[in-house]
Amino acid sequence: MADTLVYPPFSAQEFRRRAAAQDPDMDGDYGDHRLNPDLRHMILRDGLHDAAVLVPVVDHGDEATLILTQRAEKLRAHSGQIALPGGRIDPTDVSPEHAALREAEEEIGLEPERIDVVGRLPDYVTGSGYRIRPVLSVVRPGFALKLNIDEVDAAFEVPLSFLMDPGNHRRESRLWQSRERFYYTMPFGDRFIWGVTAGILRILYERLYADE
Repeated sequence: MADTLVYPPFSAQEFRRRAAAQDPDMDGDYGDHRLNPDLRHMILRDGLHDAAVLVPVVDHGDEATLILTQRAEKLRAHSGQIALPGGRIDPTDVSPEHAALREAEEEIGLEPERIDVVGRLPDYVTGSGYRIRPVLSVVRPGFALKLNIDEVDAAFEVPLSFLMDPGNHRRESRLWQSRERFYYTMPFGDRFIWGVTAGILRILYERLYADE
């Protein structure tokens, strides 16, 4: 019997292996309501907008990174926030994967030819009315990003080992409509990763790395 290959825990090869080993039924009840159960009736409702985001893990050998963006300050919604490349699923998109790849190319010039889709996380439902499909991928290095300045102010890479370390996951809160609302944050240098993006990355940790 051939020996099972063992990869460094935060390499792209190991990320690929863990993504493929996920339970295919995609079970899970994920969204902003996990930390705020009283929002469940508001979030899990009809009429949600379908969206997709790319979780782009860059193959840098033993230490992979993940590409994140900073939304343009001039946007009306979620301006300046840290995000995963993505957006609404258009009627012309044949799948969430197609939408995520299209949005990544439109936002930051990440060419689909450099991306291998390796899986998907369960849907994440947001308080703003979106059902997000997170698409897992491995990106071959050597790309040159070209930012769409109407949508993105910056793009940067964060070590996967940092994002998948639960010691870097903070549960914080703020008052919203006179009630305390909880969310995850993952501060990284002068970048403040929080909200939906941190929530999706937390699911990535729970599904793929929580046994470490």
